[in-house]
Formats: sequence, structure tokens, C-alpha cells
Amino acid sequence: MSRYLLNKFLYTVDRDPELVERYRSEPRETVEWWEESRANAVLNCHDGEASTWLRFTAEERAALAGHDHVALFALGAHPFLTLTLFIAMFERDHGPLEYQKAYGARLAHFDLPYPDIAT
Repeated sequence: MSRYLLNKFLYTVDRDPELVERYRSEPRETVEWWEESRANAVLNCHDGEASTWLRFTAEERAALAGHDHVALFALGAHPFLTLTLFIAMFERDHGPLEYQKAYGARLAHFDLPYPDIAT
């Protein structure tokens, strides 16, 4: 499991409007494409720098492909990264603050201490 890789996915997709729309409409394909082409690129660095070992686990891939923010939180994805990306994807389908309230309600069953979100 790599919280770093989950958070990197959320961070990089959220900053590209085309990727946000692609992830919204084709989540499984976007996750597979991103893992293959972007997962090992060095974050915020020039092209040509890359690692070779970063991969999602099957559980991480399923949570990302299913837009499952509860599972992502349980896996250690940072809730602010998930929330900002999911607002960009789904807020338009709901009334004012409706999506944010539903997001929080789905996480309400978590008790302290919360899952570790440190990378």
C-alpha cells in the first residue's frame, strides 16, 4: 500500500480539468492509464525523471475506480485531497453544500484515532 501514490493520484488529477472530467466519466480507464503513464513520474519535476516501482494495490485500484472516498480514507488517502477532487467531479449534480454534507456523513462512522494519512 502506498498512501503517497494515492495522494499523488488525487493531487495530479485534481489539478487538470481534462483529467477531472476523464476520471469522472471513465474512472477505471483513467486509473489504469495514470498508473501506467504517470505514477512513476517525479512530482513537480521536469520530464525525464522517473522511478520504476510505484504501483497501486488491487484494493487501491478498486477504491479509485469506484470513486469510493470512504475506502480511500480507510486506506490513508488525505481527506482534503479526496474532497477537493470529488467536489470538482460531483458537486454539479447536487444542491449547495449537499455533496459536502453527504461526503461527511459517509465518513461519520470513523472514530478517533482516524486512519493514518501521513505519507
